Amino acid sequence: MTTRRSFLKSLAVAPLLRPAKPMIQTVTGPIQASEMGLTLTHEHILVDFIGADQITPDRWDRVKVVAKMLPYLQNLRRLGVRTLVECTPSYLGKDPLLLRELSQKSGVQILTNTGYYGAVDNKYLPPHAHTETADQLADRWVADYQNGIDATGIKPAFMKISVNPGPLSDLHRKLITAAARTHKRTGLTIYSHTGPYVPAFEQIEVLKKEGVDPSAFVWVHAQGSNMVHYARAVREGAWVSLDSLENENVDQYAQTLLLMKENRFLHRTLLSHDAGWYDPAKPDGGTIDRDFTVLFTKLMPLLNKEGFTKKDWHQLLVENPRTCLNRDSL
Repeated sequence: MTTRRSFLKSLAVAPLLRPAKPMIQTVTGPIQASEMGLTLTHEHILVDFIGADQITPDRWDRVKVVAKMLPYLQNLRRLGVRTLVECTPSYLGKDPLLLRELSQKSGVQILTNTGYYGAVDNKYLPPHAHTETADQLADRWVADYQNGIDATGIKPAFMKISVNPGPLSDLHRKLITAAARTHKRTGLTIYSHTGPYVPAFEQIEVLKKEGVDPSAFVWVHAQGSNMVHYARAVREGAWVSLDSLENENVDQYAQTLLLMKENRFLHRTLLSHDAGWYDPAKPDGGTIDRDFTVLFTKLMPLLNKEGFTKKDWHQLLVENPRTCLNRDSL
């Protein structure tokens, strides 16, 4: 009988469904998109919730963070995970040097981001995000892409922005506009922490007015909406990201994914845990109570019993991340 580990590894080496595309930036340097392999598209290593006005890199000790988080990455590597998309944004604890060290020691390729996080009523936005224009913000994010983040030389593989749950404010409309203009200059995919469908489709409209195809947009935290909204997003060409998988919602995710398959939406679906993470405000980083492996240990066996195939898993965990994150537009 095929073991879970061998099953996962076989996904990672399954034949490519389309030719290799342009390079993807990891924290250790560029790779071909075809080298991404089995990918978790939304996870976290460290998150600091203190706010943009107080955060500093000396709030955590990289040695301690590495000691605590490395075993989790090593476990993922043993399971066959080749790439992890680390979604911690600027002013929330993004630390490219920490990620590079963890990637080198674990063998897991890690992707980091540029962009600004507007949710939680702008607690994590720097002062200049309120005063600069969309073009000025885009210039900052393009500079990260061209030169590396904060003089580290480490370049982003995507953008991470966020908006509040309701209709877009002028400030959050500026964030998505800046992201659109950055995409046009770099090709970087736009991950937007969004949640409900109303701001998701408002952002898609902004992108279209800016001349950006919705295939560049990832509707982050789309779980909780319904098939009508997913159908609209897929029809637009956007990515539907179901990315808060945990022990308590495995059955819900299984039912959603079965419906996504039945409606032929799997080709625009991303799947991950939003798991982790080391919290500098807590003793020893706190308890890591969000598990990076629920997808493999619980969801996968359940869906396999319901008829999910190796082809379905390859689509979700290998092909979709590669298609989403490579820069087809360049």
